[in-house]
Amino acid sequence: MLVVENLRVSYGRIRALHGINFSIDEGEIVCIIGANGAGKSTSLRAISRMVPVESGTRMLYKDEDLLRYPADKVVSKLGISHVPEGRRILDNLTVMENLKLATFARKDGAHKIEVDLERVFSIFPRLEERSSQKGGPLSGGEQQMLAIGRAFMSGRNVMLLDEPSMGLAPLLMLHMFEALKTINEEGTTILLVEQNARLALQFAKRGYVLEHGNLVLEGSSEELLADPEVKKAYLGG
Repeated sequence: MLVVENLRVSYGRIRALHGINFSIDEGEIVCIIGANGAGKSTSLRAISRMVPVESGTRMLYKDEDLLRYPADKVVSKLGISHVPEGRRILDNLTVMENLKLATFARKDGAHKIEVDLERVFSIFPRLEERSSQKGGPLSGGEQQMLAIGRAFMSGRNVMLLDEPSMGLAPLLMLHMFEALKTINEEGTTILLVEQNARLALQFAKRGYVLEHGNLVLEGSSEELLADPEVKKAYLGG
């Protein structure tokens, strides 16, 4: 479904990604794990066309050249939605306004949008309770629910998730990942970037390990959870 080849990204003279390759099949949950600064977020931003890539990079989505699309069309034409690190909801808009704004480019009609809105509220009942409240005063967990709900409302085929567990209490973290599993089971492909490697690998089917802008390991989640180097570096021994 999504194929990334020779992905290279630089920030000035600093090379963030050194020509990495990865792929994700339709309906999968795939994770990328690694330390801070490894290039995980940059990988998602490159797919979303939020950062420029270097010559030689190739990205295909359902055999279409992703590099032909600007960032807004990646969402509206291809259905690839991005839940960024730090949530980045619109603080001065209500929960409902944040969710409705995400539908601005959808062409599948008001009924389908209303069905999706009802589904978001059934997955995250707290959002319905807070629907008329502005985004700024929401708790961190509620803001994360809203960021995921907003991506859901954009008409997603693929959801890119950047550190969804960040700042969440353990119980809320588990609730969040259960909600994401439900979203996946209903047809959304998920590519997850996560510093909590154990949680990510328990959630995903496959994973990639990124170090200093290079992919150093890949495999099934079971293989990576059992790998001695992964255990030592990311799982606390």
